Amino acid sequence: MTAVIYARYSSDNQREESIEGQIRECTAFAEKNGITILRHYIDRAFSAKTDNRPEFQNMIKDSGKKLFDAILVWKLDRFARNRYDSARYKATLKKNGVKVVSATENISDGAEGILLESMLEGMAEYYSADLSEKVIRGMTENALKCKYNGGGLTLGYMIDSEQYFQVDPVTAPFVLEAFKLYDEGSTMTEIRDILNERGVRNSKGLPLNYGNIQHMLSNRRYMGEYQYRDIVIPDGIPSLVPKDLFDRVQQKLAKNKKAPARHKAEDDYLLTTKLFCGYCGAYLCGESGTSRTGVAHHYYKCSSVKKKRKECHKKPVRKIWIEDLVVDTTMKMVMDDSTIEAIVSMLMDLQDRENVNIPLYEQQLKETKTAIQNILNAIQQGILTKSTKSRLEELEAAKEDLEIKIANEKISKPKISKEFMIFWLHRFRKLDVSQKSHRKMLIDTFVNSIYLYDDKILFTFNFKEATKTITFDDVNDTPSKYGNGSDLDWETAPVAREASYQRRRRKASSSICFAFLICFLFKQPRTLFGAAFFVAKFLYIHT
Repeated sequence: MTAVIYARYSSDNQREESIEGQIRECTAFAEKNGITILRHYIDRAFSAKTDNRPEFQNMIKDSGKKLFDAILVWKLDRFARNRYDSARYKATLKKNGVKVVSATENISDGAEGILLESMLEGMAEYYSADLSEKVIRGMTENALKCKYNGGGLTLGYMIDSEQYFQVDPVTAPFVLEAFKLYDEGSTMTEIRDILNERGVRNSKGLPLNYGNIQHMLSNRRYMGEYQYRDIVIPDGIPSLVPKDLFDRVQQKLAKNKKAPARHKAEDDYLLTTKLFCGYCGAYLCGESGTSRTGVAHHYYKCSSVKKKRKECHKKPVRKIWIEDLVVDTTMKMVMDDSTIEAIVSMLMDLQDRENVNIPLYEQQLKETKTAIQNILNAIQQGILTKSTKSRLEELEAAKEDLEIKIANEKISKPKISKEFMIFWLHRFRKLDVSQKSHRKMLIDTFVNSIYLYDDKILFTFNFKEATKTITFDDVNDTPSKYGNGSDLDWETAPVAREASYQRRRRKASSSICFAFLICFLFKQPRTLFGAAFFVAKFLYIHT
């Protein structure tokens, strides 16, 4: 009789000696019963609650080759701790002429053996389920205390001797820097490269990859939130990233996720996530191609047309043309003093409405001071009791507490003056819009969304009721003023450009017909036709 030995242990906490012990007892059983062992199948750190075990699957597959008659296991729970998996794979083995034999459990081949085997399998599954419940119970208790529950350690944290999370002073600054870089417009690829250059490594000691950065930027643990299963505890662990910064990053992640070809276009196409099709509302995403002459062309194309989700007749537009138009229009808005005044007025109003704590604390402080003054007046009139003294001490403590709260609010949320806001907005007038970084800053600050049609463009800016519609007839008569290399003064809109092309084609055709007529009348085809054709070509190019 030939057989193979299957050995297994469940987790990394168990030692290699467990495997050696199983093989030793299975080998002794085989020698006692005259069984020849062909090979060993060993799964290390794999649970038997599932069949997702590489060597186990190889063994089941090899049983179909009819090379061995039995599988020796130390106990039946090594084979499976799930009755369904046990029955299913034993049926497969039986079909292949292979049976499972336990080296330490004496199970007969008769009817009572079937009953005993089913009881042992049931007990193994019960033990596994009971152990799982105990482990989850212990980990839940740890979670309620915000303790480390195992698994990969999050970059930026270290675990102390009592299993609590502590800030890692070496790697925590890199995490905060990654969030700030993404908030300022850096891509995940750029952040990955920066951190790798500085020697930051993941939990496995390997260089960071794109997935590591993506997981880092969406990990709520960095703003202090502890989570285990259904247990969520805000501020359960030290935070590495301020909540407002974390929220801004999540908004950008969600926005960039919806943008088609974002990872290809975010570096070069300034209007990604801001430019929409006026007809179907889909994003216009960056595209590029090379002509037969080897010249690269860049343009924006409706994603509905690109992905064929629905019918849309919006034609692609040249990248440089639309970007220069947006920069030109936004710069005109920045140069308008009345627009700047409106933005500052809205910002001042928003600032007053957002900081609701200071007015509340100031009102409470005013009431407290009035109450203190009333008690002092009463004392001057000779009214002094134990309760008066106690009440005065309470009010003095409340006054001091309110003054501290007001000071903290003013430090954390300083009020920006109107003059500073005007000064800050006027700085945008000095931008060099021939530089890509300045163009991006201008668009990101002021432009909310752009809806492009074939005959007009609709701007929505980042302040209330700020919309502007420009028709392409207006664009054709407006030269560029800002020296940004724009070809806006000669590049017409798509519809107008097509009409111009048709006019020139008709003129050229008429000129060529005229050339043929002259040649026929004067009977000098070679000389006159050459001259007439040159005139036709000149008209085609310059009219």
